[in-house]
Amino acid sequence: MSMNLWIILLGGLATYLTRIGGHIVLSQFNTIHPRVQAGLEAVPAAVLTTLVAPAAMNGGPAEWAALLAAAIVGLRGPMFAAFVAGAAVLVAMRHWLS
Repeated sequence: MSMNLWIILLGGLATYLTRIGGHIVLSQFNTIHPRVQAGLEAVPAAVLTTLVAPAAMNGGPAEWAALLAAAIVGLRGPMFAAFVAGAAVLVAMRHWLS
């Protein structure tokens, strides 16, 4: 097998093990401590921040408008609606500004 295939297979295995590992560890407990629960609930927001922050810092008017639209929709609606609004504004602004 080629080296690239080994890298892909081992990367997939490592990804699988890290994802299933948390489930295996947490399944050993009857209850989850409130601090652990709060930490787990904060993970999606932390991941989203790591994706949005570079666009906010390095972006132009199109990215800022998309972030603003997503934030406004996110205050009133579900996260998916905020994502769709931000993506739609980003596509439209990039089309109009280019």
